[in-house]
Amino acid sequence: MESEALSDVAGVPIFLKLESEQPTGAFKLRGAWNYLGCIPEQRLQTGIITYSSGNHGQAVAFAAGKKGVTAVIVMPETAPRWKVAGVRRWGGEVVFAGVTSAAREAKAREMAAELGLEVIPPYNHADIIAGQGTVGLEIVHQLGEVQHVVVPVGGGGLIAGVTVAVSALKRAADIVGVEPDGAPS
Repeated sequence: MESEALSDVAGVPIFLKLESEQPTGAFKLRGAWNYLGCIPEQRLQTGIITYSSGNHGQAVAFAAGKKGVTAVIVMPETAPRWKVAGVRRWGGEVVFAGVTSAAREAKAREMAAELGLEVIPPYNHADIIAGQGTVGLEIVHQLGEVQHVVVPVGGGGLIAGVTVAVSALKRAADIVGVEPDGAPS
């Protein structure tokens, strides 16, 4: 979607990829959906587990629900109530563990081993990155002559996927990672 206000300020056309329009409100659904699609059905029968502070957890719960798979989401004790409610809305079971990513991952891996659950990583896996990369594919297909792509950086899965996709289709495009001044990764 073109942003006329930003285009006027920048003096060049600026387009926004509105991932907030995804059913779960973020691009994370792309990676979760792709990852689940890559897991053999027999490994999904006991369920899946992930660790997330919110958006990835909601995405995994949504994708699992659509596929009829049980999903456990390990979240920080300090998770915003609305993110916890989002996971539950999509059918995920919430388990709280500490306040750090390391604490969440440790709890998820412990439960996976104990219950035979498949672990879905939040960003650092090729199948997650490939799913996030569909953002880049759509940008090139929808805009064609894109010269610059600006991508927010958090865990790195989105920018990795977008970089692979855009570079494969549009070698001359520049890709720039950005993060907020007040909340850098």
